Amino acid sequence: MSEVLSLQGVTKTYGMDGPTPVEVLRGIDLSVARGEVVALVAPSGAGKSTLLHIAGLLDTPTSGRVLLNGRDMTGLADRARTEARRRELGFVYQFHHLLPEFTAAENVILPQLANGAGQGAAASRAADLLGRVGLSHRAGHRPAELSGGEQQRVAFCRALANAPSLLLADEPTGNLDPETSDKVFGVLMDLVRATGMAALIATHNHDLAARMDRIVGLGE
Repeated sequence: MSEVLSLQGVTKTYGMDGPTPVEVLRGIDLSVARGEVVALVAPSGAGKSTLLHIAGLLDTPTSGRVLLNGRDMTGLADRARTEARRRELGFVYQFHHLLPEFTAAENVILPQLANGAGQGAAASRAADLLGRVGLSHRAGHRPAELSGGEQQRVAFCRALANAPSLLLADEPTGNLDPETSDKVFGVLMDLVRATGMAALIATHNHDLAARMDRIVGLGE
C-alpha cells in the first residue's frame, strides 16, 4: 500500500518567543496508507487536534515534514496549501457544521462547485453519496429538519464530495448517543472502504477504535 500521509519528526511548540514555551508535539512519526483506516486515540490535551490540523495543512509544524502523496507540503505558500486541502483532503468534525440555509444535497454540491465541478456532475455525485448513506429521501431537507445522526451523515458526504485521497476526522461521532454513534460510524467505515481512500480518525471511543485497521496512541 502506498503512503498517502507521512508525518516525519513533527514537533509543535507554542509561545517560543515567550518565557514559557509549550511543547505540544514532540518528534511525531506517523504514516497512513491508501485504503487504511487508522485510529488516533488520545486523551484531552495530548495534542490530537494539533496533529490533525498539521496533517490537514491547517497549521504548520515547528519542525519536521508533512508529506501528502509523496509531496512535501511543509514549506508551501498559503495558496498552494489551500489548493492541496481542496483537492486532496476531506474533514469531518464532532459537530457537523452544515450550512443551515442549504439543503442536504446543496451542502454536498457546494464544495464541488468551489472545486470547479459543473452543476450537473456535482448534483449527480451528491445524489450518489447521499444514497450510499441512506439519505436519498432527505436530500431536499435543511439541517434543522434532520436528526443528529442524519446531519453527521451529510457531513461525511460533504467531506467525500471532491473524492479526497485522505479523510481526517476529529471525534466524528462524539456528539451522538451510543446507538446512533455506532450506526453512523458503520456508515463512515463503509464509505471509506468503498472509496479506497486513507483515513485518520481521532476518537476517545476504544470500541470504535478497535474496528479500525490500526490504533496509534498519542500522549498515553
